[in-house]
Amino acid sequence: MTVADTSAARPGEFRLLRVGPYQVWPPVVLAPMAGITNAPFRVLCREYGAGLYVSEMITSRALVERDEKTLSLIRFAPGEHPRSLQLYGVDPATVADAVKIVVGEGLADHVDLNFGCPVPKVTRRGGGAALPYKRNLLRDILRAAVRAAGDVPVTVKMRKGIDEDHLTYLDAGRIAQDEGVAAVALHGRTAAQMYDGRADWSAIARLKEALDIPVLGNGDIWQASDAIRMMRQTGCDGVVVGRGCLGRPWLFRDLAFAFAGRAETTAPRLGEVAATMRRHAELLAAWMGEVRAMRDFRKHVSWYLKGFVVGNDLRARMGMVSTLAELDALLGELDPDQPWPAAVAVQPRGRQTGSRRVHLPAGWLDSPEVEAPPTEAELAHSGG
Repeated sequence: MTVADTSAARPGEFRLLRVGPYQVWPPVVLAPMAGITNAPFRVLCREYGAGLYVSEMITSRALVERDEKTLSLIRFAPGEHPRSLQLYGVDPATVADAVKIVVGEGLADHVDLNFGCPVPKVTRRGGGAALPYKRNLLRDILRAAVRAAGDVPVTVKMRKGIDEDHLTYLDAGRIAQDEGVAAVALHGRTAAQMYDGRADWSAIARLKEALDIPVLGNGDIWQASDAIRMMRQTGCDGVVVGRGCLGRPWLFRDLAFAFAGRAETTAPRLGEVAATMRRHAELLAAWMGEVRAMRDFRKHVSWYLKGFVVGNDLRARMGMVSTLAELDALLGELDPDQPWPAAVAVQPRGRQTGSRRVHLPAGWLDSPEVEAPPTEAELAHSGG
């Protein structure tokens, strides 16, 4: 079911997003999310609309060491193109080696580097959103990655900085451009904010003014009209969608409509949502086997059912589902005619951790200069 929306692109208002040799339309990117953006979820989202769909975060060290779990995460479904893979790393040599493996073995067509993760296990090692504070180290990593990638485009995803007193995004963006990065994506929050408050879209506008390469905006895209509004307000070249699509993969259809100038938005009844849940579980089962698939699917249940009137007992049983047959029976207990609860469309989904102190290596903020990567900074495992 679709209903009228009030915001859509005007003919010719926005241009194709270019990431290296790839043209992306609509200019929409699925954000890498650990434990979420596996191949089945990417396929499900692609079934609703086009764009660039990025894998879960892969740790450079784990890839170089051929960690079994990591290698299992670097899998793309037939028809995924371009294949986009996100790498995390803090050591230039290790990142370069990982990129060489990706390119040399044809594992992906596009590499995205993570300099935006705010979680303590990453920042306390000097990685993620903490790393751009060390300008020379950032430059060395980007230079090494771009050289190792050759013709494969390298992009960067980052945050505004560590906190409001240690903003890094403008310097990081300029360094990325100087080192040959194809595009940068900015989440309009600091690491200290985590997912609290509202994203600062004005920072995205300032970064766009400062750079010639494409700039993508990330933060608080809950509905298609938000994407259009962000691009109009900031002048950015595309949007990155993360938590807004959790339990709502049809958001990519709404985005395709909006960028095509169609003032429509999806408002599925509960029966349609149930069909999407079944499709998601089916894709997961085909990819990883039914037992693992149903464990993985459980975390999606609350996102799909957000706002609908569903009894606590039924929600609890769905959260413990173990087979497709069991899921079918539980979905059959839902009221298929229950209308879409419109209020949930603009409510935050997924992680909503409030602001907090950023965990950093000892002395990290003493100077923006660093001669070598922090000791034992590389994570040994990938994904969630």
